[in-house]
Amino acid sequence: MANPSFAARSYRDDAVVLRTHKLGEADRIIILLTKHHGQVRAVAKGVRRTSSRFGARLEPFMVADLQLVSGRTLDVVTQAVAKGAYGTAIASDYTCYTAAAAMVETAEKLSDADADSGTAQYNLLVGALASLSRSAHPPELILDSYLLRALATGGWAPSFTDCARCGTPGPHNAFSAPLGGMVCSDCRPPGSPAPAPETVGLLGALLTGDWTTADASDGVHRREAAGLVASYLQWHLERSLKSLKHVERS
Repeated sequence: MANPSFAARSYRDDAVVLRTHKLGEADRIIILLTKHHGQVRAVAKGVRRTSSRFGARLEPFMVADLQLVSGRTLDVVTQAVAKGAYGTAIASDYTCYTAAAAMVETAEKLSDADADSGTAQYNLLVGALASLSRSAHPPELILDSYLLRALATGGWAPSFTDCARCGTPGPHNAFSAPLGGMVCSDCRPPGSPAPAPETVGLLGALLTGDWTTADASDGVHRREAAGLVASYLQWHLERSLKSLKHVERS
């Protein structure tokens, strides 16, 4: 059977650039989270040349409308139209940059493992990057809110009210990442951390998007919440994020 034609293998989709790395002298491999095709690995030919028509549109944190052609191992980017030029604003601020790096690393791992939630993960990531680029909220809060929501979208929604194990109504004073969030005294594993009530309230606000509460939180509770979010993320991803250790906390 003949190979399908170029036109038959061509498709169009919105995508956010997660990561890139060099290929040969002028090409670049692009890791994309697309709106309708999940995670896509593609090659952008000649994109590193100064004469490239769309090199700047395929940098990390950028959102673009792409034309691609399916390949055996890598798809090929043939056209790119910018939709969200978030990369420049994010890269100009180190705190925003490190937060965005942790976001796209998380998105890459989650979308690689769960293709079914690709559209929801795409929308969530684009919204978070847009918020970072316009400094809508403190970067560390946008990051932690994104991480909690991304895990929830992937099927690991934490509970910060009722007991995550038995469902007993809260509030409760112990946190267990393996059990799924706050737990009652009967379900609490030995050695579980006991976060401050204000920290638990902040975690709930970050998960639900209550920015009035989140923005009014104190630094000590933000740092405690960040530690719990990191432990929850690491447990469910079964690995740590390389970029998370570089995130600056106020």
